[in-house]
Amino acid sequence: MKEILINPAQNTWEAIIQRPSLNFDVLRPAVSKILEDVKVNGDSALRKYALDFDAITLDEIKVTPEEIELAESQVPDALKSAIAIATRNIWKFHEAQVDKGINIETTEGITCWRKSVPIEKVGLYIPGGSAPLFSTLLMLGIPAVIAGCKEIVVCTPAGNNNIVPPAILYVAKLLGIDKIFKSGGSQAIAAMAYGTSSIPGVYKIFGPGNQYVTCAKQLVSLDGVAIDMPAGPSEIAIYADETSNPSFVASDLLSQAEHGRDSQVLVVSSSTALLENITKEIMHQVESLPRKTIALQSLHNSHFIVMENVEDAFRLLNMYAPEHLIIASDNANKLSDLVVNAGSVFIGHYSPESAGDYASGTNHTLPTNGYAKSYSGVSVDSFVKKITFQKITEAGLENIGDAVEAMAAAEGLEAHKRAVAIRREFTNKQ
Repeated sequence: MKEILINPAQNTWEAIIQRPSLNFDVLRPAVSKILEDVKVNGDSALRKYALDFDAITLDEIKVTPEEIELAESQVPDALKSAIAIATRNIWKFHEAQVDKGINIETTEGITCWRKSVPIEKVGLYIPGGSAPLFSTLLMLGIPAVIAGCKEIVVCTPAGNNNIVPPAILYVAKLLGIDKIFKSGGSQAIAAMAYGTSSIPGVYKIFGPGNQYVTCAKQLVSLDGVAIDMPAGPSEIAIYADETSNPSFVASDLLSQAEHGRDSQVLVVSSSTALLENITKEIMHQVESLPRKTIALQSLHNSHFIVMENVEDAFRLLNMYAPEHLIIASDNANKLSDLVVNAGSVFIGHYSPESAGDYASGTNHTLPTNGYAKSYSGVSVDSFVKKITFQKITEAGLENIGDAVEAMAAAEGLEAHKRAVAIRREFTNKQ
């Protein structure tokens, strides 16, 4: 871990909060080659990369109904109960986001409204590897189902013995999703973007992944396939004051650090002594972690900062715009009013970030790398388009006709003016 910074000057903040860099210029040639290969060669390219990258021979790319049924029997009852609690809370929170719509009469005779229409085809990328994220399928699948998307495609890499982790298949069945495919990495993003014989093409792709997946998502977005958001390594920022519990804060930092070697943690505190105690707790707790090596490497990307002025502390945190922000303070409710840039905020001593990762109800697919300044996390809105409608009567057109014709004439668009004038003339002749 790096040294504690005490009241750093504002002109140094930008440098302090830099994330571990992702050099997409280095990745782009290799990822572009994979995307083009899948675009041209489809399933045969997917099989080739599964063999080359994961040493897996893919006979059948789509997960069979028999595999899904078998997976259900392999998930322990205790985990099924946990998933049921998470599903209930995530569903409840996201169902409340459904836009009921309103009709507005802007002028007498003119009614305007907006309607949420589900994106028909969406692709969900669920990472596998050392930590298969079945929770991500809950976070993406539930709002997709609530939104009413007609076709939900899931891509996730197969693991040992060419088997998708049972918990992922169990969640898919729970949500009624049956289009699940054994494909990971940038090749899976290509398959969902362009379609293959086995995997349908989609209109929008969701889900986290490593730097190759992130690069692939950005590249396919240039081909007209929408993506949920730009994303990078996971991150957390914590504001801690004299009321904080050092062991709580240390556990939150480590829960983030164990995600991956390129994860980042940031602590802003009112006290040097508190940061020293948090550091001691980190070194104590990390010893018993199965992912100790990963967590320690991630902590090299960490920053520990003393900011004695609370307004300055939150100015720095808002500049950082973290994916996750914990306010570990007795005064957390009031301090939360100072937050303007964050993916998801955890208020108080008993709101660990891991609760949001799994079961509190909020979504864990969030903007990283400072994108929380302009992007939101995934929600039901992410899976719909908003289409506006307007209905204008003869009287309504008459009420705004002069305004439209004058504005069109001022812009030199005679046909625009005529489209209104010709209707008004027709009405007046009747």
